[in-house]
Amino acid sequence: MPRAFLIVMDSVGCGGAPDAAAFGDAGSNTLAHIARECAAGRADIGRSGPLNMPNLDRLGLGAAIRLASGAATPGLSATPQGLWGAATEISNGKDTPSGHWELAGVPVPWDWTYFPDTAPAFPPDITALVCKLAGTDGILGNCHASGVPIIAEHCEEHLRTGWPICYTSADSVFQIAAHEQAFGLDRLYKLCADLAPHLHALKIGRVIARPFTGSPGNFKRTPNRHDYAIAPPAPTLLDWVADAGCATHAIGKIGDIFSMRGIGTLHKGKSDLDLFDHLDRLATQAEPGSLTFANFVEFDTLYGHPRDVPGYARQLEWFDSRAAAFLAALKPCDLAIFTADHGNDPTWRGTEHTRERVPVIGNRPAKAIGHIAFTDVAAAIASHLNIPAHGPGVSFL
Repeated sequence: MPRAFLIVMDSVGCGGAPDAAAFGDAGSNTLAHIARECAAGRADIGRSGPLNMPNLDRLGLGAAIRLASGAATPGLSATPQGLWGAATEISNGKDTPSGHWELAGVPVPWDWTYFPDTAPAFPPDITALVCKLAGTDGILGNCHASGVPIIAEHCEEHLRTGWPICYTSADSVFQIAAHEQAFGLDRLYKLCADLAPHLHALKIGRVIARPFTGSPGNFKRTPNRHDYAIAPPAPTLLDWVADAGCATHAIGKIGDIFSMRGIGTLHKGKSDLDLFDHLDRLATQAEPGSLTFANFVEFDTLYGHPRDVPGYARQLEWFDSRAAAFLAALKPCDLAIFTADHGNDPTWRGTEHTRERVPVIGNRPAKAIGHIAFTDVAAAIASHLNIPAHGPGVSFL
């Protein structure tokens, strides 16, 4: 029986979204701009020269970027030998749940709620609820911020008062940073879990626990992040496969994104390196007829948001080097699709995601699939696994 592997390279967009201007992102292009900076010698920290991704480029990565946006792709010029195209999102967002749900066959039918970029950012009733649930007299932060700077700013006061550090972003999120020992990891998780239903009712997509350790000037965020996400509005590809009696495996934050719906086995790790070890193992051990759905988040969290071009390029090249052995381990009847959920152009202004098309490349004989919808990915995987598809997508296989 065939197996399927859906691999999301979190934030690895390729520009060209037709509605990018509505999000303030016209001209953003994560992959093309990284390739440009590498070719110009402006990303030679821990690496050097043009962007080197021969394995995914051989499938059609460079061709997918050029199709999506018309941008030049120095270093990515291989003639495609795999399935390749570019996907366009219709959900009104550039966030993680929107992209993943739509890739899994379910566009978001509502508009997300966002907190204003003001100080304070949160309404008094939400602040009061957080204080009640946390058992504190106040919160710290209460603004739009990135995780490392906001923790640096409030770490000392957090340790002194015990107040949680609460912040948001251009995404529909409420993030809470707290010290794993001084505040307590279990206490942080409970706070987020208790708060999440109230914010989900307001169409806030995620409440995110952001634990850290250490002391002021010497703190470190830990791998124990946990997302409490609103549940998908309809059965997704994971449910379709599970309902057909087949095994489903989730790698990384897929469990959080889909609220564990349709997920048989969850495989977590402290880093993308750990997650790729899971992917390699499942390439040989996953059951016939199974779906493995993986998210590799460090492109986004470690390099996209901090606007670290050399770091992002290093991560892309590392991922590509690992992809070679993974692809070689697959059986002839297996389908592996590499794609992304949104962009996060490290050359772009600000620190937020960017609205972009995403590459869709796979280990099939050379085939240009052109411009497709995100939902077509789910339809194609369902077709490959010979199970019914229940979403609006159309298979490109």
